[in-house]
Amino acid sequence: MFKKITSDALGLSDIGKIIDPADYDKTDADDYVRHEDDEKIYFLIKTKADEYCFTNLALIHVDGENAASSKRTLDRYPYSQYKISNVFLETAGKIDMDIEIKFTLGNQAFSIDVHKEEIEKLKDLYKALLHIAETMHENGIILEMGNQSLYKAVNVLQHTRAAETDLASQYKEITEYGFSWLKSVREEYHAKDFGDIFEKYINN
Repeated sequence: MFKKITSDALGLSDIGKIIDPADYDKTDADDYVRHEDDEKIYFLIKTKADEYCFTNLALIHVDGENAASSKRTLDRYPYSQYKISNVFLETAGKIDMDIEIKFTLGNQAFSIDVHKEEIEKLKDLYKALLHIAETMHENGIILEMGNQSLYKAVNVLQHTRAAETDLASQYKEITEYGFSWLKSVREEYHAKDFGDIFEKYINN
């Protein structure tokens, strides 16, 4: 009992462990991975209460109320819907037992403690998340530029005199082309699968 109280007081009870790929199937999170859709686990951190499962498509968070409770809440954060930002890695001091990785998914902030002996593995996750965040940021700029370009083209056409052109026909052509073009841009720059980035950093 005293050992448990001491552990909680020192903040050691919630320090996570990085799970080896061979043991992924022993975790709760693995049951919720969409293997049918080629979803693959690349990194998994398990604390006494929670699991943080990073796949190529989403973060799966198995949220436990506390270490003693068997009750779990499942949250899924697809990267296509939740932008990754504010990625930080906080290393350990001389007396610290843990290191911490922090990031934001959409409006949800995460802070995960991991034992400091696993710093090298956590560095790989940090680099992968940082690269994904940078990619999402750049893609967002390109998509916004595409939207602005279409808006400007339509706006110019709307201010063209009807006598100078067949306005209805031109409007139809530009909007059909614009939406087709935006669709192709969105497919290229609104990424859903970041397996290539995880492969680059996690498996090398």
